[in-house]
Amino acid sequence: MKSITIKKTQSLKGEITVPGDKSISHRAIMLGSIAEGDTTIKGLLKGEDNMATLKAFRQMGIRIDEHENGIVAIQGKGLHGLKEPEDFIDAGNSGTTMRLLTGLLSGQKFFSVLTGDQYLRKRPMKRVVEPLNLMGAKIFGREDGNKAPLAIVGSKLKGMTYNSPVASAQIKSAILMAGLYADGVTTVIEPTISRDHTERMLAYFGADVKRNGATVSIKGGQKLVGKKIEVPGDISSAAFFMVAALITKDSELLIKNAGINPTRTGIIDILQAMGGDLKIANQREISGEPVGDILIKSSRLKGIEIKGDIIPRAIDELPVIAVAAAFADGITTIKDAKELKVKETDRIESMTSELRKIGVKVTPLQDGMTIEGGKKPIGNDSCTSWGDHRVAMSMIVAGLAVEKGITVSNTDCIDTSFPGFVKTLSGLGCAVSESQE
Repeated sequence: MKSITIKKTQSLKGEITVPGDKSISHRAIMLGSIAEGDTTIKGLLKGEDNMATLKAFRQMGIRIDEHENGIVAIQGKGLHGLKEPEDFIDAGNSGTTMRLLTGLLSGQKFFSVLTGDQYLRKRPMKRVVEPLNLMGAKIFGREDGNKAPLAIVGSKLKGMTYNSPVASAQIKSAILMAGLYADGVTTVIEPTISRDHTERMLAYFGADVKRNGATVSIKGGQKLVGKKIEVPGDISSAAFFMVAALITKDSELLIKNAGINPTRTGIIDILQAMGGDLKIANQREISGEPVGDILIKSSRLKGIEIKGDIIPRAIDELPVIAVAAAFADGITTIKDAKELKVKETDRIESMTSELRKIGVKVTPLQDGMTIEGGKKPIGNDSCTSWGDHRVAMSMIVAGLAVEKGITVSNTDCIDTSFPGFVKTLSGLGCAVSESQE
């Protein structure tokens, strides 16, 4: 296992790009594989999570070529072109891979088994298994279908209307994937809109997707046609550098070609509400997704209350928002974020634990946390990632602004979403080093 040591940094100045969006990369591989004809993907994130998805479709007979220029070429075989895999499909640490594939595989004419690493096998799957069963899926797993491995017997599916109890793009996307194979219309109604990359990409591939607020519908049997896709930079990866620039003195950082999908820009709205100087320039649309350049300058932040509809738009960024709160004046309260409990770790527990280690006063809540800022965290050398890439990077960002710096252990997990994270930090003049534990 690797550990990363970060020392206090005076300022961040420069221009960076971040790796391709993880969510969009997953969906590009999946839809490109079941589309008819060729799909080429520029900017695909080649982190461990996305490579698990890529490998899964290779196991099911899809030819995917990775070219030296970074282009990934997929020879799609249409909705019914996948073949039965000879072995388990290993989703690694990727909840997106497992949950979306559970939906897609439910409507196939073959048997398949999905498994994952020690962390993924602990994560709840019934949230997708139960609605898929209502469509006629046959899915079996540990704890009555709640834990992987999941065995899926491909079945004839029927469309339905599902009122989701939570706003979750993974639940919605799993059902829509199954809806492609179902008789009739499949509709998902959410309490508030979750990220909409699946709907956007289905439409980009030629599907007729009906959207009305937090309701989305798709008719089964629609043909998808291969496309050229350019994946924008992942705003969840950009978030670490947004916060880094805000909490270090005299910083000015430009993040180019970042995805600014409105269902994902909660991080920008929250940081601006905290007093952060962030501006978006050069807005445009690429492959059905909005893209822009984000300019960040160091700012004096203040504590705020974060709750309600903005939470699904910032759920993956809340760990690093908690770091911003630690360096803000006053108290920040995060509510309505129970989804944090079912990520790679229980992120309420893990972020409370690690922020306390560097001297931050944090009170965990059932659906979030309260963070008392205004007192400079001192830092030490005993933080850990909990095997969670976002916890790891959040604590490294905190190390940029604490007097003693921070050493974070078990950081191999960063490669699931941001290979090259340390290199990008080093390129901005940060004193960061890796060592083998």
